[in-house]
This record gives sequence, C-alpha cells and structure tokens, in this order.
Amino acid sequence: MQAALESVFTFLFKYPPRLFGRGEFVLAPVVPIWLIALAILAAVALVVLAYRNLRGISRVDRIVLGATRALALAIVLACLLRPTEVLSSAVAQRNVLALVLDDSRSMRVSDVDGTSRTRAMRREFSDTSALVRQLATRYNVRTFRFAAEPTPAQPATPLNASGGRTDLAAALDGVGSDLAGLPVAGVIVVSDGADNAGGDLGASLLALKARRVPVYTVGVGTERFSRDLSVTSVTVPPSALAGSTVLIDAALGVRGAGGEKTTVTAEADGKIVATQEVTLPKRGDVVRVRLRVPPLPAGSYSLAVRARPISGELVADNNVFSTVLDVRQGPARVLYVEGEPRPEFAFMRRAVAGDSAVQVVGLMRSAEHKFLRLGVRDSAELIGGFPTRREELFQFRAVVLGSVEASFFTADQLRMLAEFVSQRGGTLLALGGRGSLAVGGYAETPVAEALPVLLNAPKADTGAAPVELALTPTVAGRAHAALQLRDGDDANAARWDSLPKLTSVNHLGGLRAGATTLLVGRPKDGRDADELPVLAFQRYGRGMGVVLGVQDSWLWRMSASMPLEDATHATFWRQMMRWIVEGVPDQVEIAAVPGRVAPGEPVELRARVVDSTFAPISQASVVARVTTPTGALVDVPMERSRNGDGTYLGRYVPPERGSYSFAASANAGRDSLHSASGALLADDQGADVEQAELRTGLLRQVANETGGKYYPLAQASHLAEDVNYTESGVTQRDAHDLWDMPIVFLLLVTLLGAEWFYRRRRGLA
Repeated sequence: MQAALESVFTFLFKYPPRLFGRGEFVLAPVVPIWLIALAILAAVALVVLAYRNLRGISRVDRIVLGATRALALAIVLACLLRPTEVLSSAVAQRNVLALVLDDSRSMRVSDVDGTSRTRAMRREFSDTSALVRQLATRYNVRTFRFAAEPTPAQPATPLNASGGRTDLAAALDGVGSDLAGLPVAGVIVVSDGADNAGGDLGASLLALKARRVPVYTVGVGTERFSRDLSVTSVTVPPSALAGSTVLIDAALGVRGAGGEKTTVTAEADGKIVATQEVTLPKRGDVVRVRLRVPPLPAGSYSLAVRARPISGELVADNNVFSTVLDVRQGPARVLYVEGEPRPEFAFMRRAVAGDSAVQVVGLMRSAEHKFLRLGVRDSAELIGGFPTRREELFQFRAVVLGSVEASFFTADQLRMLAEFVSQRGGTLLALGGRGSLAVGGYAETPVAEALPVLLNAPKADTGAAPVELALTPTVAGRAHAALQLRDGDDANAARWDSLPKLTSVNHLGGLRAGATTLLVGRPKDGRDADELPVLAFQRYGRGMGVVLGVQDSWLWRMSASMPLEDATHATFWRQMMRWIVEGVPDQVEIAAVPGRVAPGEPVELRARVVDSTFAPISQASVVARVTTPTGALVDVPMERSRNGDGTYLGRYVPPERGSYSFAASANAGRDSLHSASGALLADDQGADVEQAELRTGLLRQVANETGGKYYPLAQASHLAEDVNYTESGVTQRDAHDLWDMPIVFLLLVTLLGAEWFYRRRRGLA
C-alpha cells in the first residue's frame, strides 16, 4: 500500500517524496520578477473588471467564477517564477559508502518470510545482489560486519550471526575511525537494532552529525512477536559474601500466553539452585519473579535464569538470561561504637559472632576516656578510642553508631565520619538510643548530611517515655534482601506481623530527597497517619547512610513470646551486617566492561587504585591476573587512563566459553595492594537474543539524528537513489525544476474545467 501511494506521489510531483525538504528551495524566474508582479496585478484587475461588468448573475456566481479564474492565472504566473529545488548529490566514483551489517546472534531469528534475518539480509546486501551492484556503480562500497565491534567483511568469510552482543555505538565509532580522512557519502546500517552493549550512542551520533555523514538504517525482523515468552532482565548483586542468600529479580516478557504456566529456574555453573512455578498474567506484558539462591562458596559462577518455553513460541533463545555472580570471601570489618553498656550492643555482636563473612569490632565507652575493645586485630588497635586518622578509620567497611552523643567525637572526627561515607564509600548505620541522632546532638554536624532522615531538634524534656512501635516493611522493604526473615513473600510478611513491638526515643523528621524507607513503625494506637520511618537509607557520595531508629531489637531474642530456638534476631542482624558491607569499595577495585561477551570478543578491564585515605593514586604499576575456566593464569598489564583519577585500563580477549575471575595488584612505592576478585562471563548464546524483537524506534533515532532515513528491509531498494542526495563527501549541486510537475497541469485543467462546468450548470455558458 505504501509503495503504491509513493508511486502515485512520484507520478504527480515528478520526484519521490523523500527528495522534498532535503534541499534548498529557490526561484529562477524566466523574466524579471517586477514584470511578473505587474502581470499578476494586471491579471487580477482584468478578472475583477470582467466579472463586475457581467449583468444578470448573482454575487455568489461572481465570487466563484472570479476565484476559479484567478487561481488558474496565479498558477500560470507562478510557473514563470520557475520554482526549483537545489540538492547536493554525490559525485560518481568519488566517494566511499559504508555498508555495516549486523552479525550478532539475534540475526539468527527466523521471522522474515520464514527465513532467518541473516539470510534475508544477505539476499538484499550480498556483494552480488542487485542493490549492492547498483550502489557500486556510483560509490566505493566498503562492507563491514559488526557485533561487539566492526571489522571489514571478507567475501571468503560469510556472515554467521555468531556475535555475542550488539554494540551500535562501537560499530559507528569504528567505521568512522576506519574511514577518517576519506570522502564518505553515508553509512548504511542493516540490523535488528538489538543494541545491548550500553555504549554512548548519543556521542557516536553527534560525531557523525558534526561531519554531516548521514546514517541510513535498514530494519530486519518483526517488531512484535504474537506469541513469545522471554527473560528480559535479571538483577543480581554485583558481588555477594560467602554464606549469603542471594536474591535474584527476573522480569519475564509475555506475548499471547496469558493464563499459562511456566517454570523459572536459576542455575549456577549448570546446577539448578532455585526454581519457581509462575502463572503468566492474562493482562500486561511483564511478570516479575523473585528467586532465592542458597549460600554459595566463594568463587565466580556462571548464572543462568531459564523460563520453560511455551507451546508455539517463535523464538526460544530468549528464554534464558545469563550473567555472572561473584561470591567473595570475608571477613568484612565493621566498627561498632557504643557510648554505654546496653543490651543492644551485646545481643547484636552475639548475633553475628558466628558469621565468618562479617567481623564486628566493638568499641564501647566504659568510663571517661576508657574503652572496652572487642574483636581488635592487636593490642594497639583503637587503643586511644575512636580513630583520629583517616587511614585508621577507612580500613573498616562500615561504622555503626549506637547510643553515643556527638560530643563524644571531635569536630575532625565528625568530618571524618561524613568523608568515610562520601569519599571512602563506606556505610554509616546510626541506631536509635538516648544518646543518638537528634537527641545526641547530631542535627547540626556533618554526620547529619549523610543520614537519610532529617533530625528534628529534641524537646527540652528528653526523659519522655519511649514510643512503642509495630514494625512493618514497606513495598521496597518486602523486596529487600536484609529483611527476608522467611522463605516466600507470604511467610515473610506473616513473620513480620507476628514480631514483638520495639520502642523508640528519637524524634525523626521526614526523608531526604532520594532516600528510601524499608521499615515503618505504627504507634500503639495503630493509626496509619502516624507511621514513622524506622529503617531508611540513602546514597551519599560513594557510600550509604542508614538509620535504624529503634533501641531494643534484642526483644526479638528475649521476649517471652519468642520461642527459645527462634533465630529471627540473629537472621535480621546477620543480613543487616552483610547488606551494609556489600558493595563497599576496596583500595583496589577492578571490573570488566562489559561483564558478558562472546568468546573472542574483547573486554576492557578497569581498575581504580587509591591510597589508605582513598585519594587516587595515578603513578602505580597495575597488573590484572585473569583465571580462565580451565584454571590457567593470564597477566594483563594495565595502563593509566588519561583522566588521571587513579583509573587504569587493560584489554583482554577471553578465548573460550565459561566463567572467568580476575583480580588486580598494584605497586605504589613501598605499598603493594590487591583487589577483591571480579567475574566475567564468556558465552556464545548472545545477550542481544534476550530482547530479540526488531527495535524500530532505535533505528529511526539513529537515522533521524544524522540526517538519514529508516527503511524496512522490503523498501531497501530505495537506498540506491536516496543515498545520492548527501552533503557529505565530494558533492555537486543539482537544480530540479518544480514548475513542470504533472500536478500543475492537472490543477490547471481541473480549475478551468470546474469553471466551465459551473457556468453550464448556472446557464452562463
């Protein structure tokens, strides 16, 4: 239908619609314009006089006949102005035309007239196809294939759709770099748009736009599958401590399968570690599934989430989502500062004492300038009380403030605590108590900025009775790993409802912008309007500030309503401690970008090195050591990045499938530093298959932002003519007359015929 309409348009207007608006509209009159203006005025005057002197006709007849004749004369006189569109076109055989073909796994999907996308693409864009031969008569056609990055396509190596990911940004950057200095008329990208690499596509398009190089995109595939089930995304923690239960959040895309059931499983290195049966919704396109993976030993795991295919699915490759899980060995050290002997301190330390992943170092004030030190490394650690030097404080991953007033710290120590969060990237957890938060005088200190709630100024009477609170997880809290007291959402909610009430003596204000509440407390009367934030957190700089505004969580262990064997209190605090130390950076951090590639595709290793005060070190010798799936060790030297912020870069190409672990070591002067391990997954499944539908919107964006155009594969033949009109490369200016379009003649005939027909009907002929 669209092709038919375009043919009619081309017949009437002489040129196809895609040429209009691409050039410059000018007038090239055959006679002087002043003479044409006089002719127009004379023609209008003659028409007015002619119809004014006619007798026996109505005013309506005069207006209709006069307007018709005037329009006909205006068209004739407008033709004398000779309207013209001037277009820039490429000079034949003086320009390069880049043809960039998608060679990723998503191109294996067979949804183009019963054949695969790759085969359909080859049919239109092979070296021997009619379209490419036609383009080759005017351009030096350079063909590239791309998945992770572009490479010149060799005739002896056909496309095999083996790339593990699609990186449009890298493809455009690579082609632009490879053809730098050459006259490039344009770039043709043939793809399904399954871009999944997360590159800066906007910057790539801006670079091409600055060079005025248009990108023409050709979409291959089906925009929306009629019946399909896919695992569209999987969220796992970047790392987990050994012994921790890991929560996996998976999103399933559903098409035409409402009411049916499927089974979702999680596999770690091929072994099923979690499973759940899911009923697919009749309405809505997405269903979310939560899987609980039991504690795993330290190591790197290839993690796959699979959904059992439904009958009649066109694509089953997108029913699995693969990623990598890095489980780290502890212990992570936490400094717990308490200002008075109280049960909360003793019971919390006892709850996490058996957890090998977390070590709580206790510092409790026993008298003026006297401290009880528990869990210290040696007799000298914390001998003078709370650290006075940043390198001493920054060795911990989290700090817990109990019932200890702000005046216990010096001004520099309070600033250090705020910098511990913002610069070091640690976690600060403030507990409720008679000497904490606003009651403890923190409202006007640097520490207050790091906390997620506003600290209301305390009343003059600080001896008010504690407020009894029934704690309830919020929507965010029900999904949070730290608050999972039972397996299963219903069982977990029921357990929270049955817990004894706790008390608070602190006056907390509202949340800061960007903070999240995980637990709320309802006072004894239970009015919803009186819900108070109890557990909340916010990101602050590189770290996190947390408030737990109750003073007696130990009641969950000692209350008469709690069975002796109940482990709720220990479970809560172990998970809280693991949460506040996970994701806290070390002095040397290393990551792979992207974290999943196909074998043979390059990955960038990025390391960040800081000193004991977490200031960047830009003059270190850094080496990454990669452990392959077979246990072989490969050293990758890393070079300092140009931004000078302590970042070092290296390049590694995984040769085979499997899970890789890597770590970095840095030598900075006399110091030798080592990072925790990271993980990388190399597989040939193809990450872009997980979202295999044709992404027309993305391809249109690429074309529109660079002055090109988007084409469905069925209309790719129009490229042969359209790419000629470009302002890039070696061009020439061509004038295209518009006055002799068939539509002009048809309008004249129509107007004159309409006038004659009107006169006959009115008896004026």
